[in-house]
Amino acid sequence: MSASPAPDAILPEALRAALRDAQAQVNTLVLGKPQQVRHAFVALLADGHLLIEDLPGLGKTTLAHAMAATLGLGFARVQFTSDLLPADILGVSVYEAQARRFEFHPGPVFNHMLLADEINRAPPRTQSALLEAMAEHQVSIDGRTHALPDPFLVIATQNPVDLAGTYPLPDSQLDRFLLRLALGYPDEATERALLAGSDRRELIAQAAPLLDAERILELRRAVQAVHASDPLVTYVQALVGRSRRHPGVRVGLSPRAGLALLRAARAHALLLGRGHAVPEDVQALFAAVAEHRLVGEADASTTTLAREILHAVAID
Repeated sequence: MSASPAPDAILPEALRAALRDAQAQVNTLVLGKPQQVRHAFVALLADGHLLIEDLPGLGKTTLAHAMAATLGLGFARVQFTSDLLPADILGVSVYEAQARRFEFHPGPVFNHMLLADEINRAPPRTQSALLEAMAEHQVSIDGRTHALPDPFLVIATQNPVDLAGTYPLPDSQLDRFLLRLALGYPDEATERALLAGSDRRELIAQAAPLLDAERILELRRAVQAVHASDPLVTYVQALVGRSRRHPGVRVGLSPRAGLALLRAARAHALLLGRGHAVPEDVQALFAAVAEHRLVGEADASTTTLAREILHAVAID
């Protein structure tokens, strides 16, 4: 692969230390899940959104709260329910009699970070209220466009779709999430530490913010400077192309998914202290980028399909 800039030229030491400390703090709040925490930071740095899918009680909301406390961003949480309306998320225009005009009252989406808790417990109409916000970082209401804060990040949690009271997220909504991850049950040692340790909510409340909006924007600019060689781009293209003709796949990955994979790989490289992305960055993130975008035939598991696609494509 061609030469790439040195990491020092991309990320100043003070900023790299702050990023390292931020990851370490989240790992002390969310025990035993270093890969998932790294992926959450990948979504943040790559200017993407994060979907966490798992059973209730496994720490989905804890991870979101830990990220919010550590990043030092304006934060709002919305509990998605069957009676939630789009206006409850976006805001509403209210007639002010004294001023004789409608005034827009922003909803919770007008924060740097939005936790959409149990997003698939709301019907599709309410879920779709986030489509423009997640894609364009803006909201259009009553013919007017309102910009969202920058940076803007949605962390959504959802329960498995076979649980009672859930609505599947439409493909267009799923595609707005850069990564989807699952936490899974903790191992025995981690669960023991959780049972014997302090309450996670108390620890999160005491956590100090280690980053801020300005530093996060600087980190995002640094991600854009991470080098991706022509052979690496070819490898990403080969994975995307394979997904469209792989046995058992009905709908493969789009060009937008390929761009998302490359952007995530750059962010992953930066987190590991490199100024260039390598195939291992792509491989580490392929499942998290691809699984929720693939549509399998019949009852084919997209997790299995993503694994097969990754194994089927050789690195030149």
